[in-house]
Amino acid sequence: MPWGVLPPLVRRLVTPNSQPAAAQPEAEQKTTFTVKLVKYGDESKVKVIKEIKAMIEGMNLVQAKKFVESVPQVVQKDISKEEAAKLKTILEAAGGVVAIE
Repeated sequence: MPWGVLPPLVRRLVTPNSQPAAAQPEAEQKTTFTVKLVKYGDESKVKVIKEIKAMIEGMNLVQAKKFVESVPQVVQKDISKEEAAKLKTILEAAGGVVAIE
């Protein structure tokens, strides 16, 4: 190899115009979340139904029962991270398995 000629890989490593990896744009932070009831335990079905009835405005007991029995279901969508975490803890305390998307 003649003097002054660098292989392409070495040339890329020592070129001052190369951008560092940190200069790449960051991924957007998610601002709205969806709370989804994935499943529930048979022994905690009544508790989960009561919590769902309390969470969803205008839902009666029969509607809440049908909602819970047809899991997976979206409980609430387009809510803040704090509210999603709050709903998750309430439903998990009642015996439900919850996913936040």
